[in-house]
Amino acid sequence: MADPSSYRPKPGQIPDSPGVYKFRDDHRRVIYVGKAKSLRPRLSSYFQDLANLHPRTRTMVTTAASVEWTVVSTEVEALQLEYSWIKEYDPRFNVKYRDDKSYPYLAVTLNEEFPRVQVMRGAKKKGVRYFGPYGHAWAIRETVDLMLRVFPVRTCSAGVFKNAERTGRPCLLGYIGKCSAPCVGRVTPDEHRELAEEFCDFMAGRTGAYIRRLERRMTDAAEEMEYERAGRLRDDIGALRRAMEKSAVVLADATDADLIAVAEDELEAAVQIFHVRGGRVRGQRGWVTDKVEEVDTAGLVEDALQQLYGEESGDSVPKEVLVPALPEDQVATDALTQWLSERRGSQVSLRVPQRGDKKDLMATVGRNAQQSLVLHKTKRASDLTTRSRALEEIAQALGLDSVPLRIECFDISHLQGDDVVASMVVFEDGLARKSEYRRFQIKGFEGQDDVRSMHEVIGRRFKRYLAEKERTGEWTEENEGSATPGENGENGENGQNADDAADDTTGQIPAAPGENGHAGPFDPSSLKEDDGRPKRFAYPPQLVVVDGGRPQVAAAKRAMDELGIDDVAVCGLAKRLEEVWLPDDDDPVVLPRSSEGLYLLQRVRDEAHRFAITYQRAKRAKRIRTSPLDDVPGLGETRKQALIKHFGSVKKLRQATIEQICEVPGLGRKTAESVAVALAGTAPAAPAVNTATGEIMEDDGGSTHD
Repeated sequence: MADPSSYRPKPGQIPDSPGVYKFRDDHRRVIYVGKAKSLRPRLSSYFQDLANLHPRTRTMVTTAASVEWTVVSTEVEALQLEYSWIKEYDPRFNVKYRDDKSYPYLAVTLNEEFPRVQVMRGAKKKGVRYFGPYGHAWAIRETVDLMLRVFPVRTCSAGVFKNAERTGRPCLLGYIGKCSAPCVGRVTPDEHRELAEEFCDFMAGRTGAYIRRLERRMTDAAEEMEYERAGRLRDDIGALRRAMEKSAVVLADATDADLIAVAEDELEAAVQIFHVRGGRVRGQRGWVTDKVEEVDTAGLVEDALQQLYGEESGDSVPKEVLVPALPEDQVATDALTQWLSERRGSQVSLRVPQRGDKKDLMATVGRNAQQSLVLHKTKRASDLTTRSRALEEIAQALGLDSVPLRIECFDISHLQGDDVVASMVVFEDGLARKSEYRRFQIKGFEGQDDVRSMHEVIGRRFKRYLAEKERTGEWTEENEGSATPGENGENGENGQNADDAADDTTGQIPAAPGENGHAGPFDPSSLKEDDGRPKRFAYPPQLVVVDGGRPQVAAAKRAMDELGIDDVAVCGLAKRLEEVWLPDDDDPVVLPRSSEGLYLLQRVRDEAHRFAITYQRAKRAKRIRTSPLDDVPGLGETRKQALIKHFGSVKKLRQATIEQICEVPGLGRKTAESVAVALAGTAPAAPAVNTATGEIMEDDGGSTHD
């Protein structure tokens, strides 16, 4: 635990101007980002007597090892920079979403020739009109099913559309009148786009005029004694009204607004948002946050606005945002309003409702937030208790000085000695941290040797850790086990190589203007740093778990001893009897079957096994899909397929002469010679054998590999 006085800035060093500050731990990881209209009083408040600090603030300042700040010109710039840093560094102590669901939207792809109505999640795309978010995808599909009777817009995927276009037959919806079937030319592209735009207008709240128009057409049809058409129009009106009833009118003035409410206690807060469009509640969402310091309701609202609209623009930011509280400082309120207006591209009203329907609806949103907080606490009590007990049981069983807050588990995977790979999974506070998973290719030797593989992988992992310490100055060259960056073969779950963690031999990126208290022009793109983000292999675990028994544990311990790593505990979990092995013990530690600690170790081990075997299978599948033709220069996929189609298999292609290869359309003699040379240089595969009959199977199929 660090003493905040050890890194407290000197008197007069902190500027009295707007800015953003970062607290870092002893591994240079950013653990908290904040902003202030005046940096001096805000930062000074963190260095008072620890007994006077909020419990979570006290934990943060004692975890930190340094503080930095960047001066900006205005509070709006501070707001923008704070948001960008929170998104970039993912600080441990900042407000975080617990609800990580991707909410569904009703989307109309107006950027396509034939717009499609569908359910969409995730990032928003340019040229697509969105409505929502909705709480459930089935709610969108119910609404769309009712409206397709009146607005028969395409809902099929690109594959279904192309297939119908090719065969000249529409899908079922086209036959029952719920699609205008543009795929077979029943309507022109312009007519179909007009239908899609009418659908969007109706969803946007312009419903009254359209229904009145349908009622007039129904009356005219009845007067002209076209009773079938009048009946269809009557049914259309009924369908639209049923769709409208699913979104009850709550505000009579066709308001477009988001209402945000907060329920809170000392440590946590629940946020709820109602999205009102055209006077109707179109969607609802919510999340629970940790309160890292004693922040008031206005501060929570500000955090919610940042998270809600930080990546939105245009109509996604409503004209009106109603909140339960605003900052007491009018300058801060004006900065928030200006920021929202810039996101929307036009003026946004940010205020607290005082009377009438909007105040009543805000009370409803508040009740939802309170219920959400109560429900979350009911679930979290059990969850936190269980995880804490599991970590304590592990620490007690293994004789650790403290609970292992970061656990790393390693597993080896191969298929009869081929494609040997390893995985590293990370659990922090008993929860998986998938962004720090890593995978390895075994490079030191060929063949199957799990013990030797484990020694290599553990060595490579901790060499990278020592390299990071050396780079940041925590480890000197004289220390035993120092290593240089450049270890290859370690990949994260996204498949990137570990070497792209730094862009030069030192891994340093020049400091940005305005860093460390020196004022400079505000440019968010210039403030990116190499350190501070979660780094590959940069942080040591308290416990290393290996999948295996005593030999694997001994190999892992030996690798760490060779590097001088003596402050990380090691254990192994053997699958057969679920025994826990320690490096220097002749007998295993046997945890009770009902132990929460054993259950957590099993989860960690099983996750490492899953991640390893997934990688191994992917490598094997990639190897199987390779072909001798892949190495022929200038031979693309189309001509490879043409060769296989012409000869039937690589085996028969290998037996063909250059003249016969030249007979394939699109292949010249030079390419044919290259193909013949490439195939001549590869040994034919062993013949396949039917294991049931012993029969040798001839390779005369259309295989693309040899």
